[in-house]
Amino acid sequence: MSKPTLESKFFGCILGSALGDSIGEFGFVANFGRKITPEEFARVISIRSDIRYTDDTAMAIGIMESLVAKNGHLDIQHLGDTFAQNFEQEPWRGYAGGPPTVFAIVRNEKISYPEAAARLYGGAGSMGDGAAMRIAPLAAFFYQDKDLYEKVKLSAIVTHTHPVAIDGAAVLAAAIAFAMQLNPEEAFPLDTFIQHLIQFSQEPTIRGKMQDVQELLQKNVEPAKAAAKLKLSVRTDEAVPFAIYSFLSNPKSYTDCLYCAASNGGDTDTMAAMACAISGAYLGVESIPVELRNRLEKPELFFRLCKQLLKLMLPEKT
Repeated sequence: MSKPTLESKFFGCILGSALGDSIGEFGFVANFGRKITPEEFARVISIRSDIRYTDDTAMAIGIMESLVAKNGHLDIQHLGDTFAQNFEQEPWRGYAGGPPTVFAIVRNEKISYPEAAARLYGGAGSMGDGAAMRIAPLAAFFYQDKDLYEKVKLSAIVTHTHPVAIDGAAVLAAAIAFAMQLNPEEAFPLDTFIQHLIQFSQEPTIRGKMQDVQELLQKNVEPAKAAAKLKLSVRTDEAVPFAIYSFLSNPKSYTDCLYCAASNGGDTDTMAAMACAISGAYLGVESIPVELRNRLEKPELFFRLCKQLLKLMLPEKT
């Protein structure tokens, strides 16, 4: 393995997440009624022709489009409008009820996106994993930013105002940002990595789950038992931790990380998107099998947006 360039890591993060989402959407456990073997997993992927991304990636695309349009700046109103426009164009991507409800409130009442999002669930805001599932491009773009947590919070509150949803998205972004800065040619700093995430968290629920992940890894607990311990659902505190576990238990292999995240039940498309964003950011795009990369839906859109964002990051080199 050679040291990946920043461009390779950026593409790896974005394409890795999109493919994780697309493949995780197959619903392996639901379709098989059991955990499938790695060989069965690979065979299903090879024969399926419909590798199509879901709302997870559609909203990640929205973040990229908004950052490009705003010259690398995060604009909440523009980001929300971009999300809403993309939803109206492709409402069949699998959106949960929260974001479309927010979009409708903003459209009908002419209030801000955070104001609308704060009304969900009796004023508590959504604890769903929607803010985390789309965070890959923002984390990769701002991977060296000291204000990463605040930038994640701004992107989250467009649709998710609950502290757990914000903190989970921020911890996942921190994982991606840290992975962007590591050299995969060197030994993987597992203890340092997980401790960084524990310290980065600002909310006790997510911090406690990160401590659970640390204990599971230290005890080398197998994925099925880790999934039972962490619980898997569309809640941020029950999706982000297992996604991070999937990467940290398989840091040197994109395909093993993908298999772990997508084959243990729960919100598999989102967990695979999140886990594989970290994996791609760490290992680079070359770690993603070519046969998968060649089947990515709308490849020209991803390459154009990645190139535009890289130009904003490295204007003298692109």
